[in-house]
Amino acid sequence: MFSTDIGIDLGTASVLVYMKNKGIVLQEPSVVAIDSVSKQILAIGSEAKLMLGRTPGNIVAVRPLREGVISDYDVTEKMLRYFIKKTTGKSLFKPRISICVPSSVTEVEKRAVEEATKQAGARHVYIIEEPIAAAIGAGIDISRACGNMIVDIGGGTTDIAVISLGSSVVSTSIKIAGDNFDDAIIKYMRKHHNLLIGERTAEILKIEIGNACEREEILEKNIRGRNLVSGLPETITVNSNEILEALHDSVNSVVEAVRYVLERTPPELASDISDHGIVMTGGGSLLHGLDKLINKNTGIECFIAEESVSCVAIGTGKYIEYITSKRKFI
Repeated sequence: MFSTDIGIDLGTASVLVYMKNKGIVLQEPSVVAIDSVSKQILAIGSEAKLMLGRTPGNIVAVRPLREGVISDYDVTEKMLRYFIKKTTGKSLFKPRISICVPSSVTEVEKRAVEEATKQAGARHVYIIEEPIAAAIGAGIDISRACGNMIVDIGGGTTDIAVISLGSSVVSTSIKIAGDNFDDAIIKYMRKHHNLLIGERTAEILKIEIGNACEREEILEKNIRGRNLVSGLPETITVNSNEILEALHDSVNSVVEAVRYVLERTPPELASDISDHGIVMTGGGSLLHGLDKLINKNTGIECFIAEESVSCVAIGTGKYIEYITSKRKFI
């Protein structure tokens, strides 16, 4: 088998792999289960995520990426090696890999991602910023002299950029995204209901009844956690207005970041954005009403990209084609 080009969306919450001519071939949580005594890796991905909050003392389920960057180099390398081998199989040649990073990463953090990917089995590594990858994946022609605004809300970071002629003109990256939404819900339940819930329960609440602005119909969901007073399991009913209150500060931080980028955008590009609208990508963009809230605060229409969760991975994969075709004319 010959080598192939693959794109990896190395996310804080999940890893997606795009393969040329095949599309998304892997989507698994970026979680690794480790034996704390022997330091041996016991499970990676979906199997490891099931262990979160449910492991005995000697097994630790960890996320090797925090806020979009590597927090544990060795574990990240092993996780990448596992996912690359799972998608490419027994190939005679190492693949060329394009991998994304948040727009605010330092050169040291960027090099760490590059080195980890090379050690994991890449022949050549291309680094791409997440908003540019998201724009390519959303079907935007980034090579044109036209302003396009991308808001990519992942697990660890929200990346916002105005793109023209293949690069970011104005951008910002804030460490408030999907994971922070979950944390906000956990803190709210602890403060207002004396109930301790886990990450998975918070994520379910966010997906099923979460909202960034008031719904026409109030939704409710029963959840189970541990009562902090009695120490016993307890089931309570939570409604969508409570989740709205829990997410208020985090959601407003995202809106303020969008306004910050718009205020620093050159007039001609701002005019283009006003005409074409703001494109939203990433799992966090699916939070109910977030597009409407940004529209209300900026006066610019927002569109959630098709396949918004996989936009960055698709764009990362297609970036290799974009780069190689560009070099033919240099």
